[in-house]
Amino acid sequence: MQPKQVILASGSPRRRELLGLICQDFVVLPSGADETLRDGVPLGEEIMRLAAEKARDVLGKTSGARAVIGSDTMVVLDGVPMGKPRDAADAQRMLRALSGRTHEVLTGVAVVTGDGAVDARLSTTSVTFYELTDDEIARYVATGEPLDKAGAYGIQGRGALLVQSIQGDYYSVMGLPVALLARMLRAADVI
Repeated sequence: MQPKQVILASGSPRRRELLGLICQDFVVLPSGADETLRDGVPLGEEIMRLAAEKARDVLGKTSGARAVIGSDTMVVLDGVPMGKPRDAADAQRMLRALSGRTHEVLTGVAVVTGDGAVDARLSTTSVTFYELTDDEIARYVATGEPLDKAGAYGIQGRGALLVQSIQGDYYSVMGLPVALLARMLRAADVI
């Protein structure tokens, strides 16, 4: 029996590491899909659509793939999406907004099989931050860690020091809901 080729449509080192918990034999090929959110569409639907678009984009550029995995993560505070910060000042603004509050992390994951079938799902996790001082925020931003992360923090790094509690899937906050994805890949007969 031939190995089943799996492609991760993401250049994220965190997603690569997490997919390694599910399967060892996969290829990484980042997507070039447009990640613009459409107005008037519920954020959960948009996040799942973006995950599927990333996977479809990569599937269209390859041949012989059994499945392509796409994922998209968005931090949402009071119904407003928070993308990656533009710069250090924007990261500080985001962290001040999250300080002492509960926000949601929406992660969409999609498995698109070689025959074009799409299974897209959403994982929602609530994250509560401690009340943060300006000094704590400045020290964290100075590490550079928040500058390439949605919501200006990484729960798997120094950002863990900001988090009081989570309700939901920790790995989803990191960017890939591992247990959910494993079930999706099994259902598609990929692993």
